[in-house]
Amino acid sequence: MKYRDFLQKMIYKIIDPLIKGMYKSGITPNMITTVGFIGNLAAAGFFIHAAYIMGAIDLDANTVNRGLHEIGWGGAILLFSSLFDLMDGRLARIGHLSSSFGAMWDSTLDRYSELITLFGICLVFLRFNPDPSIFELKSAGPAQGFWWGVITFTAMVGSVMVSYVRARAEGLGIECKVGLMQRPERVVVTAVTAILTGCTKNLWWVAGGMALIALLANITAFWRVAYCYKPLKEKELKEKETHEKEEMEGSKLKAIKSKKRSRQQA
Repeated sequence: MKYRDFLQKMIYKIIDPLIKGMYKSGITPNMITTVGFIGNLAAAGFFIHAAYIMGAIDLDANTVNRGLHEIGWGGAILLFSSLFDLMDGRLARIGHLSSSFGAMWDSTLDRYSELITLFGICLVFLRFNPDPSIFELKSAGPAQGFWWGVITFTAMVGSVMVSYVRARAEGLGIECKVGLMQRPERVVVTAVTAILTGCTKNLWWVAGGMALIALLANITAFWRVAYCYKPLKEKELKEKETHEKEEMEGSKLKAIKSKKRSRQQA
């Protein structure tokens, strides 16, 4: 999408001097990918710890505020770690360090990173179920934590399927990057809403982010399936025509050989 290309160019202008310095220092794209993954693990750790303390039996306002604050820190770390996704690919291109293993390593850690961070947020909703008679929820977040946990899990499913459909399509020879909620958008929505939750001490921000991802990621997944329908049908038709042509040529060749044998025998 054009706005993504514009943003990438702006970010590249800022990070290119750093990338060149990394290349001269012998840093590889796989190293950067791994560091970014460690950052995502740290962000997930904040989310999971926030879920742990917000699920305490004797829950009070201070404990909730502490948990919400940790969610904000998790979002900040997640946003910072997302920069490594840009840097590893940029370093691979500038330094001519691209490799098939590097591409696989990057994709694998991306899936792990996204799932563990969303899992941490899912735990927050499942654990945060205070007694409304002794705790005011209006300024803290949704009371129905179970259903928001389900929505977050739906966001996890959509995130995986968006990436899977693209990988499957590319395996069949079709470039498939359409959709409204690709990985960069999902990371930004998760990180920004988590930061806003920490700043405002209100879980509704990240709840809204999860609902947005759950909706648009699954729409994007089916959008990509629909996008691949026509080119796949055209590809199947061409393969069928090629196969039929080869069979006809094979039949003609067999007929010619049969005639030659008949003449030789005569």
